Amino acid sequence: MTTEIWQLSEAELLADAADVSHQIQLMEAHRIALVAEIDTRVSREKLGFPGPAGWLTSTTLLSPGKATKIVALARGLKNFPDIADAVNTGSISIDHAALILAFAETPPKNLPQEGQDLARAALLTAATGPDARTGPLRAAITKLHDTYGDKKPPDDTDRNELFASTTLNGRLVAKMDFDAITGEKFLTALSPLTEPRPAADGTQDERSPARRRADAFGHILDRYLASSNRPTEGGEKPHVNLHITLRDLTNLRSTMNADTHTDSDSDSDSDSDTTNYENGSTATESECSGGGDGSSSDDCASGDGCDSATGPSANRGAYRDLFGDGTTVGWLPWMGPLSRETSRQLACDCILTAIVMDENGSPINLARTARTVNAKQKRALTARDHGCAFPGCGKPAAWTEGHHIWHWTDGGPTDMNNLVLLCGFHHRLIHHSDWEVFIGTDNHPWFIPPATVDPYRQPRQSHARAGPHIA
Repeated sequence: MTTEIWQLSEAELLADAADVSHQIQLMEAHRIALVAEIDTRVSREKLGFPGPAGWLTSTTLLSPGKATKIVALARGLKNFPDIADAVNTGSISIDHAALILAFAETPPKNLPQEGQDLARAALLTAATGPDARTGPLRAAITKLHDTYGDKKPPDDTDRNELFASTTLNGRLVAKMDFDAITGEKFLTALSPLTEPRPAADGTQDERSPARRRADAFGHILDRYLASSNRPTEGGEKPHVNLHITLRDLTNLRSTMNADTHTDSDSDSDSDSDTTNYENGSTATESECSGGGDGSSSDDCASGDGCDSATGPSANRGAYRDLFGDGTTVGWLPWMGPLSRETSRQLACDCILTAIVMDENGSPINLARTARTVNAKQKRALTARDHGCAFPGCGKPAAWTEGHHIWHWTDGGPTDMNNLVLLCGFHHRLIHHSDWEVFIGTDNHPWFIPPATVDPYRQPRQSHARAGPHIA
């Protein structure tokens, strides 16, 4: 008979928690070994991704960062059996193993091989057991680099890094490590914008220094995006895109006191533009609209689910309201959902590009006879697909290209019903494998995997339509 947790004594609670933690470490080591084998034996075509990291993210609850770390460990531990043994026996944590592996793979240039082996052994000893701490490990690695590296830390541009990742609550967290010259440029640019600014009545600026630096950095970005000599990406100069329905935009503007400028025919390529916003008109939910919960019905083609009086599809409208525009009125290609207040702020001062959407959230066809996708079509595709449409990918729209479902050389037109956004890898995969893509009755892309991936070849919704992703 299984003992419930609440029935355990204090000693049993402590012992069980410690044992479970050790078992988790061993299971993590086993997963790394499995991923190493997958990386060696399973083809990219069968994975459907350039490597195991994308596959892990799309098929498990792992975040992209965690999946990437697992793959890096799986590949690196093959070359360092001593680190692998410590991981496989649960002697050191995965995080400490990653730290030591990074040192082993890129040791200081002037540290001889014998010194590398001794240093790695010392680091493994320091990382072993529950008393191991990350701080001393990092300090020891830094000291080795400072002592045996070609360049001193202030001058070593090879160590420059800038990490930026979105958080679960829709914010951006950044961490940077710059050489002295780059750091000086950064601080010099921030300095005149970080001074306290008293109010007109003399009230002191109550912002913290950290808040003033953040505001200053945002101001620098505004100036950069407003400049005329910035580089292009995807054929366009960098700009901020806010995707918002015409209904929500109208509701927002009706509540604003500030004057606004709207021009649905404005040229978004103007050098003076700092922001480009896209909007569409969305009709009410149709009875068979293909919601994002992945359900299907025999009465609807291409996996499109129909509402019924009972069952999982009964609350389709409520589901789409919750995970679509019901909780937010805006969406940003990089950062995702945007709150009403921030959408209101952005809508106060913008240039609008109208992209009319149908009742399923798909841009109404913008037919064109040329082979390449123009800027307005790319914006419309971004509004529909959000990024790479391949299931589980979702790379940013700026990194994608328009794929002709019916190939151009075979007479396929360059219009919305024949285009889908794909990253470079998945564009090549669709061309050179048995994966298929089509536009469903909901006017959104659907993908059919090859029989080697799914023997039943069940259609899969595009990444942006597959419902909320837990990561």
